[in-house]
Amino acid sequence: MAIETKSMQMTPADGNVFSDLGFTPEEAAKLKADSQRLVSLKRALQDHLVTELATWIEANDLMPADTAKILGITRQRASDIIEKNGMEFSIDLLVNMLARAGKSVTMHIA
Repeated sequence: MAIETKSMQMTPADGNVFSDLGFTPEEAAKLKADSQRLVSLKRALQDHLVTELATWIEANDLMPADTAKILGITRQRASDIIEKNGMEFSIDLLVNMLARAGKSVTMHIA
């Protein structure tokens, strides 16, 4: 099995993947702004869901091991929720954990 040892030329990105993909500067700027807005909305939703879980954990005076067992996750992941470090959790998983905690999640779309 041969190991690739040749160096390759790499062109640095300009900070906008849409420009790098060949969109016009105007289109690239709009697409980047739109994608950043969507990412911000997703992060805000994740933060809200994690905060709800952390509040439930605190209200029930649960330890990470107990939390992990109830929510069906590892102890480390339970600690992440307690510390409100939830960006690595999918929205789907957070909703499932809230359901296991006896919480209902409702949605309002404007």
